[in-house]
Amino acid sequence: MLREMLSGGGGIDPSSLAGAAGLPNDPASLAALFAQLQQAMNKADDGIDWTVAVKQGEERAATGQRQIADDERARFDQAFQVASLWLDEAVDFGALPTTPELLTRRAWVAATMPIWSQLAEPVALSISDALTRVMSEQAPEEMRSMIEGASRMMRGIGGALFAMQLGQVVGQLATEVVSGGDVGIPLLDDGRAAILPQNVAEFGNDLDIPTDQIELYLAVRELAHARLFRHARWLRLHLITAITAFARGIDIDTERLEELAEGFDPSNTEELRNAVVNGALIRAKSESQQAALARLETMLALVEGWVDAATADATARLPKSVAIAETIRRRRASGGPAESAFATLVGLELRPRRLREATAMWRAVTDAVGIEARDALWSHPDLLPTADDLDDPAALIARLTGTETTEADDEFDQALEQLLRGETPAAPGEDGEEPTS
Repeated sequence: MLREMLSGGGGIDPSSLAGAAGLPNDPASLAALFAQLQQAMNKADDGIDWTVAVKQGEERAATGQRQIADDERARFDQAFQVASLWLDEAVDFGALPTTPELLTRRAWVAATMPIWSQLAEPVALSISDALTRVMSEQAPEEMRSMIEGASRMMRGIGGALFAMQLGQVVGQLATEVVSGGDVGIPLLDDGRAAILPQNVAEFGNDLDIPTDQIELYLAVRELAHARLFRHARWLRLHLITAITAFARGIDIDTERLEELAEGFDPSNTEELRNAVVNGALIRAKSESQQAALARLETMLALVEGWVDAATADATARLPKSVAIAETIRRRRASGGPAESAFATLVGLELRPRRLREATAMWRAVTDAVGIEARDALWSHPDLLPTADDLDDPAALIARLTGTETTEADDEFDQALEQLLRGETPAAPGEDGEEPTS
């Protein structure tokens, strides 16, 4: 951009810049794009203005949005009432203090963007800093002091472009999610549950399942998710902190960025756009990041597995509950375009890889110790099952039921049995045979 503008080559084609950023290139969007970039250039601080993301997301979500009909409100009000009663029998967590909400797509963007921006900010700052550093290194000697002086401006521009992309991703997600807890992380405040009726209707379009059963099942799932995070007060902060800590460790591949800068053609931004979309600018995960990611995926699996198990118990009366559950599992496993875009932007997939194991583990725990003891495990992070428990639920159940045996226990039992038979037990380090003369 700087090379083209300073050489007097006619500046940058606005539509090419929008294409590189993955943004719409219609005249209204382009005008808004440059207005927001101008605002970012004039910012006095180094922070990112996330209102840009909200605006982009709301505009994207509003495309094709319809308002909530009165008959939908009546149906979901009844569904939430029944769902709450059924869930009372399946979990040990009390009912929510607030009434569940029905949201339009645009309202979902506004309600969830604070969390999205919090998760994305470490990556946005990393990209902006890397961009500034590469431009300083690539610039001719006589221009470096000018670029260094403009680093705050460049950081603002990079942050604004990232915020616009995030807005587009969240706006697209708003056309896919069916509820507040659909993506598995706590996007809404504790104790707040929400359903998107328009997306629920589209979710059930291709299913040969009565609408009222789909709505009731999804209402149970959403209430289960909201009750869990309201009861386990530590869980929300624990998850968000883990995600942001992972994101802060993301490193931009400056060598790849330099290659793009050296061969950048302002009239053809496809290579740059592909690098952004495919995540080619994000360096491979370090060992510490891999370990952090494994812990995070285990936590996401525990949350979603518990929700699946609790929902299955609560909806046992629904004739088609198993079919709906399997549809949700397939949908989660495949993911959507917006979820893939978020994975590219933040370097994190939201789908728990070990969901089936986690669901089976919670089912086994429920059968072994009951609902109250199962849900008591959410009282503190140290009580939660681990990745090893997903591999071997029997060991976890043995600990919970007090039937766990150790090697010392086995040795004691063996010695006691020998005494009862009139034999001399083996001393430590001996073979147990009586001495011979």
